Amino acid sequence: MQLKIAILPGDYIGPEVMAAALPILEAVLAKGGHSLEYSFHDIGGAGIDNHGKALPDSTLAACQAADAILFGSVGGPKWEKLPPAAQPERASLLPLRKHFKLFANVRPGFLPPALMDASPIRPDRIPNGIDMVCIRELTGGLYFGQPKQTSALDDGDVEAVDTMVYRKSEILRIADVAIATARARGKRLLSVDKANVLECSVLWRKTVSEHVAATAPDIALSHMYVDNAAMQLVRDPAAFDVIFTENMFGDILSDEMAVVCGSLGMLSSASLGDITNRHGQPFGLYEPAGGSAPDIAGQNKANPCAQILSAALMLRHSFGLNAEADTIDAAVKKTIADGIRTGDIAFGGASVGTKEMGAAVLERLA
Repeated sequence: MQLKIAILPGDYIGPEVMAAALPILEAVLAKGGHSLEYSFHDIGGAGIDNHGKALPDSTLAACQAADAILFGSVGGPKWEKLPPAAQPERASLLPLRKHFKLFANVRPGFLPPALMDASPIRPDRIPNGIDMVCIRELTGGLYFGQPKQTSALDDGDVEAVDTMVYRKSEILRIADVAIATARARGKRLLSVDKANVLECSVLWRKTVSEHVAATAPDIALSHMYVDNAAMQLVRDPAAFDVIFTENMFGDILSDEMAVVCGSLGMLSSASLGDITNRHGQPFGLYEPAGGSAPDIAGQNKANPCAQILSAALMLRHSFGLNAEADTIDAAVKKTIADGIRTGDIAFGGASVGTKEMGAAVLERLA
């Protein structure tokens, strides 16, 4: 297979972790007899500095010509004084999601036994570690609903408005992703909403309940209000398998999941759309769950595992190369099991740098 990807390293630690991940991706593909074509393009703050906007036209064109996007991270203090709509995160990631209709965010959360000490949860509550997935609807809800505005009122006050909007069709398509994910795992699906308060959540719960009953009777569906879900994620994270929710709730809960699992630096994500690439697979954007970490940029301290695992997700979802993805996943887990860690998961113990961590994973490729 010939893979063509657009690489968008982004800002601060983005280029560092990307540099650690690419040799691993190249080695796995070469061993499988596949060829990889890739090109680098500016995004986020780098796009603003070099092209005058966070999502340059040349970057968008390169993404359109690719089979998938491998994304680093964007944003940071250098650009925080820009107007909100022009800041790197809002002016690059959101337009990319909208342009490619990337409606489904798949974020695995796992805590292997070797990293028990990295989790804030007591070990006796998670004797077998944690293994869950959060499926987040990505292009609806408060982040995209209209109107979205700030207005001066006649009485001199100021009013800001965000609008939460969901259509039944949007709920159905993300429900299908959640059902497929649950069916490939333990056939347990938890839908999270706020149906006791929000009209959107009332429609969400009704639509999900009817759809699962009609199309997936083999799936054990349950429902939970988002505030309770946030509490239960801390109280008993091992009880979760597949969590499925709307945009804002998923944004919050998936970050909580990351902390419970010990480190944002270990968690990958896939954003998938309903368009296919030239291989007939879903076009997707793949990125670490964490941010650009400006406080450690340039110091060889960033954990590249999330970027490496995001590359594995890309192979799995956008190219159907499950064996190659499994090889990368296994190499990361073996590296961790062997006691090799980076600063964000070392907690004061011995740790290696970004480059060294990438090299350690590369050495352990089966």
